Amino acid sequence: MARDYYETLGVSRNATQEEIKRAYRRLARKYHPDVNQEVSAADRFKEINEAHEVLSEPDKRSRYDRFGEAGVSGAGAGGFQDFGDMGGFADIFESFFSGFAGGGGGTTTRRRSGPTRGEDLRYDLKLEFREAIFGGEKQIRISHLETCDTCKGSGAKPGTKPRTCTTCGGSGQVRRATRTPFGSFTQVSTCPTCTGTGQMIEDKCETCGGVGLKQVTKKLKITIPKGVDSGTRLRVSGEGDAGQKGGPHGDLYVYLFVQADQEFEREGINILSTVRVSYLQAILGDKIIINTVDGEKPLTIPAGTQPGTVLTLEGLGVPKLGNPVARGDHLVTVKIEIPTKVSGEEREVLEKLLEKHRKGAAKGGIEGFLGGIFHR
Repeated sequence: MARDYYETLGVSRNATQEEIKRAYRRLARKYHPDVNQEVSAADRFKEINEAHEVLSEPDKRSRYDRFGEAGVSGAGAGGFQDFGDMGGFADIFESFFSGFAGGGGGTTTRRRSGPTRGEDLRYDLKLEFREAIFGGEKQIRISHLETCDTCKGSGAKPGTKPRTCTTCGGSGQVRRATRTPFGSFTQVSTCPTCTGTGQMIEDKCETCGGVGLKQVTKKLKITIPKGVDSGTRLRVSGEGDAGQKGGPHGDLYVYLFVQADQEFEREGINILSTVRVSYLQAILGDKIIINTVDGEKPLTIPAGTQPGTVLTLEGLGVPKLGNPVARGDHLVTVKIEIPTKVSGEEREVLEKLLEKHRKGAAKGGIEGFLGGIFHR
């Protein structure tokens, strides 16, 4: 069944990149296997990652919008082939029958005997809330393929060499005649003996078993930029698997997942938190100390502050990714604590104030404010 990536992330088809990013962060926190232990969570998390990987890249998203899932799931590293660029029916026909040659005609021999690029690897890295904000270095351990030191990637025992494949004669391909309603064709396929390399290894390297590669675990230091968030992908060039026959390494892609914080939340480049003050502080105003990601900072509570008021500490938010000099703000939502009981002295004072304003001494002043608080 075809999957709808927009439906997976719960966004509309005209959603902005920021909306897609927010939806991904929300779902990633909910279904990450480290947070959600349900069996179905892992599959759901995989679907969410796949959807985000396509919709977060404009080129892939454009192909997906035009062709659906087929537009981004093409065979091999070549990706999806747009038939609109193939140049007509003749070229389409040729592409379908590229493995066949007419009765007496020849074929183009394609061998894979040369060096090939290694596979890219993925690593999921969890970060603490403050690590994502201020960045730094993280050490990770990865397991990847490296060229065998013993045979230098040839796969042959030192002192020996691969020889020409006896099945395909070194071409890397085998041919088989096939009769079809269109005539007689010769089907060309990869040689099963040498898997297309055109060479056979009789005396295999004892270290790598003839593969030419060996599995190695190594430590890497990853530099985390300031302001990253869940879904950020870092590319570490050349740390993927080594290529066959001395081919270049692939790359390592590090996907970041930021753990939730008990005190702070994040919204884009702003940090959100709440602070509780007494009704007296709200009425009269006060100067208090609150926690921020930069440590303790003073916060002024203006006189007459209402419940739900949002106060701003400028420049104490998240550094902008790619421009760490620019930072968001810390937004503090004020919650006012209304006591269920007051002392005799407090009650006496409050009753005198209330009586005074009932008599019209200060119409519309503190009576309205107190009445509004106590009746919320």
